[in-house]
Amino acid sequence: MVRRSFKFLLRPAVRQSAALIACLDDHRALCNAALEHRRTAYAKARVSIRYGDQSADLRHIRTDDPDGQGRWSFSSQQATLRRLDKAFQAFFARVKAGRTPGFPRFMGKGRFYTVEWPKDGDGCRWDSQPEHPTVTFARLQGVGHVRVHRHRPVRGTDKTISVKREGSRWYVVLSCDDVPAEALPATGASVGIDLGVASLVNNSYGEHLANPRHLAASAERPAVAQRDLPRKKRGSTRRRKAVARVAALHGTVRRQRLDGAHKAALALVRDYDVIACEDLRIANMTRSASGTPEAPGSNVAAESGLNRSILDAGWGVFLTILRSKAESAAKELIVEPRQHLPHVRPLRALREGEPPHPSRVSPSAVRTRRARRRERGNQHPQGRACPSRRRASGLTRSRLLRGAEESRRALPGRSPG
Repeated sequence: MVRRSFKFLLRPAVRQSAALIACLDDHRALCNAALEHRRTAYAKARVSIRYGDQSADLRHIRTDDPDGQGRWSFSSQQATLRRLDKAFQAFFARVKAGRTPGFPRFMGKGRFYTVEWPKDGDGCRWDSQPEHPTVTFARLQGVGHVRVHRHRPVRGTDKTISVKREGSRWYVVLSCDDVPAEALPATGASVGIDLGVASLVNNSYGEHLANPRHLAASAERPAVAQRDLPRKKRGSTRRRKAVARVAALHGTVRRQRLDGAHKAALALVRDYDVIACEDLRIANMTRSASGTPEAPGSNVAAESGLNRSILDAGWGVFLTILRSKAESAAKELIVEPRQHLPHVRPLRALREGEPPHPSRVSPSAVRTRRARRRERGNQHPQGRACPSRRRASGLTRSRLLRGAEESRRALPGRSPG
């Protein structure tokens, strides 16, 4: 049994859409007021306000504002206060660990998207009209019965219900316990995978999964929309429409990336029982190289292009989906540093020209690095692989850039400077 989330598109009527927007705004105002309460109490009297204190005050707030905060579910407002309390707990944990603290901030309209009901039946009800033969509805307090586009069955016991806004769309997210795992047939095979930019997935059998590059393929339309955005006056209707246009274009790219990641992860889980992958520090790999005015960075343009390609590939999204599917299918996923991964040895052996273990890699995949370069027609005049066509997978950013710089200096007619 596992815990899973099920996400469905809501199809609210016009009045229901207005009520959902008001619900989101009121919960955002409650969160900001609670944050201001904590800040002021500590700044003026050195008093720390806890979740219990603010939850007790919530009853008086609802009584004094029956047409505003009082029309929404008490449990959903408590869940909003718990979110703020978790943000403060995480802030103090980062301070204690010596990391960058990141104090909780006030939420603008573009930073607050979700309202949660912690229990089905307390201010919300999933499948509120079960007698309807074809349509599913979800009842939300203060909003009404909202139609749901239920494209797949819900399994397990639903625990929490959340409503989320993404651009102009509304979604309902069910978090369910006791979801039965759908174990796939055992294959007895294991594989090591490596994530890259030229190819999204490279496995230890020498097979490659192409990187679709969704953002690069449709980069022109988001770029035009983004350039058009600063020309609109802040707060105007035209600017609001321009913001929605940019969000819709990036939302399309995001959904395409998610769809490709789901299909790639499912193919791996069906074919292999054990999947090993390197524990990548994606945040460090995509950190800006611009530096500071005192210590400016080097190769900023090349690094920014590589960063954009890594983020467009969606390594983090792919690993998250792969972990979820492996758990549901009763398969094993090993994510550790490279030196601790015995299952990745075939992939390392392919790179270094060593014969891998015969049970892990097919004989046709055992080729030396120089032989593979000859087959690709990717040979440098001086015997080295051309850096402009070198695969970025498995190479750290520093190695990639350093190799390109050394090869550039070694070209005929180029001075070292």
